[in-house]
Amino acid sequence: MKDSTSITKTISLHSYGITHDNVNYQLSPDELHDITIEKEMGQEASSGALAVNTGEFTGRSPMDRFIVKDDITSDKVWWGNINIPFESEKFDQLYDKVIAYLNTKELYVRDSYACADADYKLNIRVINEYPWSNMFAYNMFLRPTEDELEDFDLEWTVVNAPGFMANPEEDGTRQHNFAILNFTRKIALIGGTGYTGEIKKGIFSALNFILPVYKNTLPMHCSANVGESGDTAIFFGLSGTGKTTLSTDPDRKLIGDDEHGWTPDNTVFNFEGGCYAKVIDLSQKKEPEIYGAIKKGAILENVVMDDNGVVDFGDTSITQNTRVSYPIHHIENIQWPSIGENVKNIFFLTADAFGVLPPISKLTPAQAAYHFISGYTAKVAGTEAGVVEPQPSFSACFGAPFMPLHPAKYAEMLSKKMKESGVDVWLVNTGWTGGPYGVGTRMKLKYTRAMISAALSGELGLYNYEKYHIHSVFGVAQPRECPGVPTQVLSPRATWNNDEAYYKTAFKLTNAFRENFKKFEAYASEEIRRGGPQRYAF
Repeated sequence: MKDSTSITKTISLHSYGITHDNVNYQLSPDELHDITIEKEMGQEASSGALAVNTGEFTGRSPMDRFIVKDDITSDKVWWGNINIPFESEKFDQLYDKVIAYLNTKELYVRDSYACADADYKLNIRVINEYPWSNMFAYNMFLRPTEDELEDFDLEWTVVNAPGFMANPEEDGTRQHNFAILNFTRKIALIGGTGYTGEIKKGIFSALNFILPVYKNTLPMHCSANVGESGDTAIFFGLSGTGKTTLSTDPDRKLIGDDEHGWTPDNTVFNFEGGCYAKVIDLSQKKEPEIYGAIKKGAILENVVMDDNGVVDFGDTSITQNTRVSYPIHHIENIQWPSIGENVKNIFFLTADAFGVLPPISKLTPAQAAYHFISGYTAKVAGTEAGVVEPQPSFSACFGAPFMPLHPAKYAEMLSKKMKESGVDVWLVNTGWTGGPYGVGTRMKLKYTRAMISAALSGELGLYNYEKYHIHSVFGVAQPRECPGVPTQVLSPRATWNNDEAYYKTAFKLTNAFRENFKKFEAYASEEIRRGGPQRYAF
């Protein structure tokens, strides 16, 4: 599991149109850390981690993500406001402009790969304008050995130029920033944004097309870990629902925290070589593994530090989306290589800001398909301009912004996997209890961990009336008891102490589910449609 160390060699980028030789190839993270500080592009935190500010963009910009519409993609991609088409000719023109810009810059280049399973390995070259962006690529992609670099057969290239600003009228973009995938040229072209997440999500989106279309493998926006008995658990969830936190478990080995594939041979493999965790309100007590991973080699993004480099993880004055990236070996308890077998449990994580979903419930296969296609979580006040009360948010397959195919394709593949493996599927609400956001409180992490542990160990028991109560609005089975969790907490209605207000809010959410699902009804079977809430508000 040793990483390749700094390799003193140069590389020509002439084939890309980059004619100068001011290129830093395969620098070590320590070298990139030091260069970033020397260039006054970052600071060292008291933990030893590098702290940077990503500039104008502190998160992804979904409306500026494009896919080139060509012979490969035209009949396969689900085009719309998620997968926005881009003309091949416009891409070529914009690419040439970006390359001309990079010809005036010192560059940082890294060869790496995605997919821990050798049968699915995707070799990647990342060309960066900034040293810390290249360090991010070191952290997040898998790191080849020197021997592997000798015969490196390049497949995809990421061209990353944060300082380049597009001209929408000339270049066909929406505004000055862009992230464009070209499956014919096998290039992810990123400009106008310093947010590093665009780099990893570009390759993730490419794999979400390549794996199902060419490899009969299900790509998933999920985390995964494995227990002592070799059982694998998968955690689906959108940002802020606890994917990274809940899969980083001292009693189970971490496979990965965000991107995985599920093969026809029933193995699960990590796409990445690192983790990209949210650090809002991070504490050593609540999340010791992630807290401990923030050391030399990690990159903190958009955090606030004092004069001594001490980070205030509660300060969101720059953004609520404060982040840290680190190589996976910064976590002690990991599965290596990052591959798991024998999938036994799937958890759908949602942060329900309405406070009406049970903290854990067991799903039937039809309900599992319905909730996977729906991909529900909620936005809370303050996270986006204009959001003043909880709003339902649906992202198909718990990752719509990264899914080039129709969600039904991924749902069909998941349903098939669930039936073949006999997996148990759970809906876990890591959001609010005792009332909606602003009234109730966030579910205690120790309770969520206890519920997940009980599900994994089988302590929640068989799916029967004695052990479970069928929720009268959502139709899901909520356990009556769980070790380490007060019985009242298991019933969201009981935590409200106001039945009328609870049911009024619950029905409001079921109506949002149904309204969202209308766009998928033509693709879903009657069985799956009945997997959603069946009661209507009057």
